[in-house]
Amino acid sequence: MSARRIKPSLYISVDVEADGPIPGPYSMLSLGAAVAGTQDADGFTAADPERQTFYRELRPISDEFVPEALAVSGLDRERLAAEGAEPALALAEFSDWVREVAVGAQPVMAGYPASYDWTFLYWYLIRFTGQSPFGHSGCLDMKTLYAAKAGLPLRAVAKGTMPRELLSRRRHTHHALDDAIEQAELLANLLRWPGPHGAGPGAA
Repeated sequence: MSARRIKPSLYISVDVEADGPIPGPYSMLSLGAAVAGTQDADGFTAADPERQTFYRELRPISDEFVPEALAVSGLDRERLAAEGAEPALALAEFSDWVREVAVGAQPVMAGYPASYDWTFLYWYLIRFTGQSPFGHSGCLDMKTLYAAKAGLPLRAVAKGTMPRELLSRRRHTHHALDDAIEQAELLANLLRWPGPHGAGPGAA
């Protein structure tokens, strides 16, 4: 296939706040997403991460929770039980939003690290809507991307060890939308970064 005929990827930074380590026994309490940019055969084009965003707070799906996990987000489970969106509605709205912003491109979920957020997001999408707008593998892990570009072992990577010019100037607040926007900027910087020695795949 010609590189010019490859469908562009639209990267969507996603952050999830949950009250435990796995979905099912525990609940996704909030979901934030921000369009980070588009990559095609000509390279990567960053988007304003505040322009196209999505945020919902969800009703818990069980009575179980890990107090330490809940404390990270600062969300109130009792309030969400009364006021949070029904998961089926919230995930259907999210899927519609993804398809709307990704017209003409293939949506890719991006996270830091993606493993936790993708586990909750994909489980909720399949459980409550029966399908995922990202397919079963449309997921990019920013931690792995940095490790590959920097030539480092994955477990040696942390945001604190990254060059400062790669990091967003925004604070990591553990509010899902704030953090999705922050991580969209990190992704854009990573995709344009030529690596520590100025070599490797760059982008326009």
